[in-house]
Amino acid sequence: MKNNKKSDVFGDSSINVPFVVPMITPDDKKSITNALNSRLLTDGPLLKKFETKFAKFTGSKFAIGVSNATAALQLSLLASGISEGDEVIVPDITFVATANAVMATGATPVLADIEKNDINISVDSIKSNITPKTKAIIPVHFAGKSCDMKKIVDIARKNDLVIVEDCAHAIGTKYNRKHVGNFGISGCFSFYPTKNMTTIEGGMIICNSKKIAKYLISCRNHGISKTYTQRFSSGLPWDYDIKQHGYNFRLDEIRSAMGLSQIKKLHEWNKKRNNAANYYTNNLKSIKGVETPLNVPISEKHSWHLYVIKIKNSYGLNRNHLFKKLLEQGIRTSVHYKPLHNFSLYQKQAKSFSSLKNSSGVYAEILSLPLYPDISKKEQDFVISKIKYFQK
Repeated sequence: MKNNKKSDVFGDSSINVPFVVPMITPDDKKSITNALNSRLLTDGPLLKKFETKFAKFTGSKFAIGVSNATAALQLSLLASGISEGDEVIVPDITFVATANAVMATGATPVLADIEKNDINISVDSIKSNITPKTKAIIPVHFAGKSCDMKKIVDIARKNDLVIVEDCAHAIGTKYNRKHVGNFGISGCFSFYPTKNMTTIEGGMIICNSKKIAKYLISCRNHGISKTYTQRFSSGLPWDYDIKQHGYNFRLDEIRSAMGLSQIKKLHEWNKKRNNAANYYTNNLKSIKGVETPLNVPISEKHSWHLYVIKIKNSYGLNRNHLFKKLLEQGIRTSVHYKPLHNFSLYQKQAKSFSSLKNSSGVYAEILSLPLYPDISKKEQDFVISKIKYFQK
């Protein structure tokens, strides 16, 4: 592939099909310039507009902009009263931020196995990992497909547990026609450059409790009782109170401006991701030894942050070998993720009270293919042809 190659994010000219291409438009650049021309660069009107727009997009009552999704998870757990001595159940296959946010509160992450079919957290494993110390569950909507929230909500209610949803992959994902993030006390979203929309760095928390929203707004800003704008709107700017411990987890006006610009295009971009995912599935499902992702029911909506195949023994090459072969052809792929129980930190500081055989087995097979809204049929055909060619 030589014509119309997209630039590799790492500047490698040998790459024919990059793994990800951030979608940055002229409108995004203009919105950033306009924000920079404002005198108020943080805690301003653009943040409020972005929060309002995101709440409407997800069907939630409140949206609170924060510095990243890790901060969103940590603040949500703190809002739930999670602290030292508590246990929080997380899936074994997730980005490390999920477990790190738990540890930042002083609590212990407890690793649950995953479902082999969709790589989401196993409901049975959640049940096996509940102890008297368990206080919360963090379901991660892996790759953009929702977890089985009906069963998870039932478990939480029966055991008096809090649900904090990790929606880092799931902007636009729905379960039973309801946007994810609305099933627990909060939903935590990521705007990292690889995500379905980006503010470069940034995150958002959605919730439906005024009390929790008020806590989150204060806690993201050092626990200060007034916002920056409120302090200079009336009275003495320095006359504010600190009623709780807090952090500098704010989302500034520059990133808010970009978020406002990006979210306008999100429906279109997610539709393109869906079309590209369907094209992969239709052309890969007949290849011996390649297992494609599950279809979702009509009542659900998959946002296709990732397109993850499984390389079975019958393919003839193992996953790592195929990864290397594809890279030699200029095709970037990746793996999401190395199980948490394989990391030194979590071997020492996390717990698990159930088998993790599914996550171990799936980890050896999964491979994430290039996927972004403007991936071309030519690029996809090149990827598909090489996967077919290397099959033994």
